[in-house]
Amino acid sequence: MKIVQMDEFLNELQVRNSQQLDIELDRTVLSIIDDVRSIGDAALYSYTKRFDGVDLDSLIVSDDEFDEAYTIVSEAFCTSLAKAKERITSYHNEQKEQSWFVQRENGVLLGQQVTPIERVGIYVPGGKAAYPSTVLMNAIPAKIAGVGHIAMTTPPQADGKVNAHVLVAAREAGVDIVYKVGGAQAIAALAYGTESIRKVFKITGPGNSYVARAKKWVFGDVAIDMIAGPSEICVLADETANVVYVAADLLSQAEHDEQAAAICVATSDEFAQKLSVEVGKQLVALDRAEIAGKSIEAFGRIILAQTLEQAIDIVNELAPEHLQIMVQNPMEKLPYIRNAGAIFIGDYSPEALGDYMAGPNHTLPTSGTAAFSSPLGVYDFMKKSSIIHYTKEEFETIADDIIVLAESERLTGHAQSIHVRKGNVE
Repeated sequence: MKIVQMDEFLNELQVRNSQQLDIELDRTVLSIIDDVRSIGDAALYSYTKRFDGVDLDSLIVSDDEFDEAYTIVSEAFCTSLAKAKERITSYHNEQKEQSWFVQRENGVLLGQQVTPIERVGIYVPGGKAAYPSTVLMNAIPAKIAGVGHIAMTTPPQADGKVNAHVLVAAREAGVDIVYKVGGAQAIAALAYGTESIRKVFKITGPGNSYVARAKKWVFGDVAIDMIAGPSEICVLADETANVVYVAADLLSQAEHDEQAAAICVATSDEFAQKLSVEVGKQLVALDRAEIAGKSIEAFGRIILAQTLEQAIDIVNELAPEHLQIMVQNPMEKLPYIRNAGAIFIGDYSPEALGDYMAGPNHTLPTSGTAAFSSPLGVYDFMKKSSIIHYTKEEFETIADDIIVLAESERLTGHAQSIHVRKGNVE
């Protein structure tokens, strides 16, 4: 694993970010979106054959397929899934917002009405791995919010079926319907609707670069949670950190994807040297060693900082998706962390804990967007309406001020709507 100085890494990062614009990718995604909008289901069947190698009879997962999934998964999986569901539900229950109203003098009522989004679509990736945990992380907050209809899209396997673990998770989390569609075509179908797929009002969930770009292009016609990039982890480590733990945690993200980023910001050159060796040692034992190896080679870095304060500055500049604080007295450093999607504190809070069982959501802002974005939550599936009620008496106390402001903007129609209530117009 390459060891670099801060300036060297920031230069690398700047070059990498400047190369992210892919015009050809956008052309492909826009073409797919246009096809789905134009010919609906026919485009979905065609792209599923082309990209997934599957001829489907139906886009919708049947009840028989759900029943079959329960015969395939193990009892241990169902038990662990139930534990994860309970913890995720408990955490997200704390996020639910309530409507509120304030009674002012003279009968004025102001407030905010909070209502769930009626229909949402969640995207669950397939391909390199199956992600039942992503089903829980997207569907559970939607159910808590009170969403009326949850649709899920996910790519089919080579046999034309959806991964059994994903289907069981969908049923347990309360997903209403599952479609065997992946990629940009799935996002387009959710955004605009087809003969089989009903249009939704918001799309959530991670995906590959095609999915991410499709979400970007449909935004505005439909809401989205975020445009997620490749997964990333940053470990803040001093000389007291356990090098074996840090190496394992870096590799836990590197195995996601060849584009995943695994970064350690270290304050000790000796620790950095040991970590580089340890990563190589553990890498060869991974089942997904080829994927993780490419990730480490391209995007894995150990950044040397002169002081812990400088290391924290680097972390805040990176705004990582996952941040692990593995230094002496880690809780003391928490107030100085301004930008991170999820923060894991201490030796026994690895990122994998957050992926599956801790409770907080694992759908997180990536690519530096944690500087201005938040994890997926119940609030993403709710919307707010302002409530305003004035009595005649209180209206008349501010009517003239409204007229002055409206006329200053030359919006005489606005002023007129006030005049007529004052009786100034015959």
